[in-house]
Amino acid sequence: MKMTFRWYGQSDPVKLEHIRQIPGMYGIVSAVYDVPVGEVWPVASIMALKQEIESHGLAFEVIESVPVHEDIKLGKPGREQLVANYCQTLQHLAQCGLKVVCYNFMPVFDWTRTSLEKKLEDGSTTLAFDVDAINRIDPAEGIQLPGWDASYQPEALQALLAQYRNIGEEQLWANLAWFLERVIPVAEAAGIKMAIHPDDPPRPIFGLPRIVKNREDLQRLLQIVDRPANGLTLCSGSLGADCHNDIAAMVREFAGRGRIHFAHMRNVRHNEAGDFHETSHRSADGSLDMADIMRAYFDAGFEGYIRPDHGRMIWGETGKPGYGLYDRALGAVYLNGLWEGIAREAAAQKGGAQ
Repeated sequence: MKMTFRWYGQSDPVKLEHIRQIPGMYGIVSAVYDVPVGEVWPVASIMALKQEIESHGLAFEVIESVPVHEDIKLGKPGREQLVANYCQTLQHLAQCGLKVVCYNFMPVFDWTRTSLEKKLEDGSTTLAFDVDAINRIDPAEGIQLPGWDASYQPEALQALLAQYRNIGEEQLWANLAWFLERVIPVAEAAGIKMAIHPDDPPRPIFGLPRIVKNREDLQRLLQIVDRPANGLTLCSGSLGADCHNDIAAMVREFAGRGRIHFAHMRNVRHNEAGDFHETSHRSADGSLDMADIMRAYFDAGFEGYIRPDHGRMIWGETGKPGYGLYDRALGAVYLNGLWEGIAREAAAQKGGAQ
C-alpha cells in the first residue's frame, strides 16, 4: 500500500516540507481549488500543482476531489455539458499522470458535523455529530452548521433544498447511474480509476436522500457499471459511524475484488443512536478495530493508496479542524506500524510453513 496525506495547497498551514518528514510517506492527495464546480480543470493548473508537490520528493497520483455539480445529482437540463466538462477534466488529469479520482454523490452537504471542537478528556478537540442536535434543526428556518455556515447564502440554500424535495433515493440512484454510465468509460480509456466516497455520516440528513451508506449500497453501485475503473474510496470513519457496518468485512470483500482504489483510515467512537465523535487512529481509542481493518487490506493484497483521515487537534495546533499536521502524522506512523507488524507476522508464518 502507498501512504498519502491530504494537502489543501498553498493556503494550507500544513507545509509539504513537514509532510515529507513523516516516516513512510509516499505522496500527496490534493485538488485544484480555484476552478468553479462544473468547469474544466486546465492542464496548466494541474501541472503546476504536480510540480510543486514533486519538488518536495512526494508523488501526486490521487485527486480528492473532482466535485460533481448539483445539477448532475438533480438530473437537471444542462447536465450533458457538465458531464462533458467532467470527462475533459479526467482526460487532463490522466495527461498529467494522475491515477485515482475520489468524488462523492452527496446532495448539498458532502459532510455534516454538529461540532468541530468537541473537547476530549485528554484536552484535544475533535469533530462530532449529535443526532438530537440535527433533529432540532428546522431546514425551513435556516441551517447553521459548523464548517458550512459560509458555504451557501440562506436564500441559495433554501432554493437548493427545495429542488431536492422531489428527489428520493431511487431518483438519486438513477441520476448516479446516468453519471457513471458516461464517466466510467472515459475514465477507463484514460487510465483513471474512479473512487466514490461514502456518505458522511451514512444516514439521511434534513430529508435529503443518501445512497452510499452500507455494504448493500456499495455492491449496487459497483454493479451499475461493473468495470474495475468504477471503484470505491472506502472511508472507515464515514461508514463506521453506523455501528451496524462491518468495515473489515467490507474491505475483505471489495478489496479482494480489486474495487477499493483509495482507503481513508479514521477511527470514531459511536453509539446505537447514531451519535459519534472522531478519535485518534488507535483501535483502543475508538469503536473500530483499526488493526483488523489493516489486516483485511493486507490479506486482500491491497496495493492502492491509503491516507490517515481526520485527526484531532492536539498540542495547541490551530487551522482547519480535522486536518492538522500532528495527529494525522501520528496516525500515518501508527498505520504504517500496523502494516509492518502484519507483514512481518505473515512472513514468519510463511517461513515456518516451508
